[in-house]
Amino acid sequence: MPLTSCVKWAVLAGAMSLAAVAVRADDRHADYYYPTPQSSEVYKARAEILPEASRRSRIAFVTHVMNEMIRKNPYPPQYAIFAKGTEAEKMIIVGLVGDSYDTLYRMRALLATLTAVARTTPLFKEERVEDYFTYLDLCKMLGFKQLTVSDGKTFAHQIRID
Repeated sequence: MPLTSCVKWAVLAGAMSLAAVAVRADDRHADYYYPTPQSSEVYKARAEILPEASRRSRIAFVTHVMNEMIRKNPYPPQYAIFAKGTEAEKMIIVGLVGDSYDTLYRMRALLATLTAVARTTPLFKEERVEDYFTYLDLCKMLGFKQLTVSDGKTFAHQIRID
């Protein structure tokens, strides 16, 4: 399946063996898009990177997700998703309202919600992984290497996707 179809399918629906790791000191996006992450982890993805994954496809994915949220919802987006890095390999999710995403637990709840959405996509269903893969596996399939989640004020958590 071509990546554009994969992205389209994943986005149409909306779109952890963990180990603690130190936050990377070379994170040039910290203190610009989000505060310096207070915590981090490594997610060992069960998925493989799709052969068609590229900088262009990652940017198209986040652009489409944001456009769908803005177009379909009668209210402003609750969070922003964007890609950064030379190869757009770093996904960033930042809360835009109130104190909605100000704890690790709330961010994990957001990722669980995004997982539920991803599992309804034809991509996951066709691959028969809708009961196994997570949103982080979708990120891996698209070639994202890092996901940072933040409330946009004081909280940030970083996930390296291996």
